[in-house]
Amino acid sequence: MSPDRNRNYNFDWISILIYILLVGFGWVNILSASHNGEVTSYFDINQPFGKQSIFIILSIVLIVLILSIEAKFYERFSSIIYILSIVSLVGLFLFGKTVSGATSWYGIGGFTIQPSEFAKVATSLAVAKYISDLQTNIKLFKDQVRLFAIICIPAILILLQNDAGSTIVYSAFFFVLYREGLPQLYLLVAVILILVSVLTLKFGILSAVLITATVILLSHFFGTKKRPSIFQPISIIILSIGLAFGVKFFYNSILQPHQQNRISLWLRLEKDQVKLEKMKKTILYNLNESEKAIGSGGFNGKGFMEGTRTTGKFVPEQHTDYIFSTVGEEWGFIGSALVVILFVLLILRILQRAELQKSQFSRVYGYAVASIFFIHFLINIGMVMGLIPTVGIPLPFLSYGGSGIFAYTLLLFIFIRLDSNRINEW
Repeated sequence: MSPDRNRNYNFDWISILIYILLVGFGWVNILSASHNGEVTSYFDINQPFGKQSIFIILSIVLIVLILSIEAKFYERFSSIIYILSIVSLVGLFLFGKTVSGATSWYGIGGFTIQPSEFAKVATSLAVAKYISDLQTNIKLFKDQVRLFAIICIPAILILLQNDAGSTIVYSAFFFVLYREGLPQLYLLVAVILILVSVLTLKFGILSAVLITATVILLSHFFGTKKRPSIFQPISIIILSIGLAFGVKFFYNSILQPHQQNRISLWLRLEKDQVKLEKMKKTILYNLNESEKAIGSGGFNGKGFMEGTRTTGKFVPEQHTDYIFSTVGEEWGFIGSALVVILFVLLILRILQRAELQKSQFSRVYGYAVASIFFIHFLINIGMVMGLIPTVGIPLPFLSYGGSGIFAYTLLLFIFIRLDSNRINEW
């Protein structure tokens, strides 16, 4: 075998090993969370763990295909892949299947496919392609508008399908753009938006504006040695006032009641004890049972298939969005910490390899992959532990679902393929 051919197989085996560990551990927990008594076959397609077994096997086939394709293919055809992804999202409005209030699936026999999962891959490729184009200058406003359009079009289509969880994932691209030189003004606006939103809902519009204005003025006049101009902080304060009124309107008039309730519970806005008790039996039920399951695991956990809340099906959808509660109950603090460590190692590994890329396309794509995994990981585990509002979002590689594991496998192994070709890049 020639040296040039050897280079094509210079894969990042550390990332591959972490992938295998996460997928394997995920299947074990799906088995525990979804089995009904005695397990007769690990490939029983009537059970979630049986379907997941098939999905994992198909993922291996997908990996072989991804790694066999020439690395330049992904850059060359990124625009076509993105357009096909948008078409698949639009098609849901005509042929989509509604599950749990979200029209996000195509029904194919006894299986379903969720295009929004694959749209993350397509958008990552499209963003990497556009930023790496020689004609693109991310510091120019017109190029920023085009980039935001590439990101927002699929995000809006997914939001219109009533899938807010998948929409939130697109905030991951902010990290990518910031790494590539997006002006700090956008970071400042994002921080102000988050600050004003939380303060407005928690303390009211007037208090939010006063607190924000105080922070801005103090940081402006004491954070620089240059003679400060009052124009910038005044402009930001005016913006904050507009944002505060906008947040209040959005919360009261746009969000659905169940979304309002989740935010209300997270910020401790509800004071009516009768209503709180009612919420604990309805929208808070999943979270309460999840927290109990995780807490009952202690340090060592109860053991595989020994979790009473897991085997008793106390936590609805425990094999999907709430899979981490199974980890907490049956594997305890040790198992939970292991999952966290594996995700952190994988994300850091991708970022490290991204910085080594000679091609800007490969680097940007690597940052997109790491950022998407980070947002999924942060929101899912934070949701299951009650640290952030409940959002329907899976934990990559661990949660049940064919579309999910295929999409995350595509995300990761396309980057591994690009990384393996690094030595041949110009």
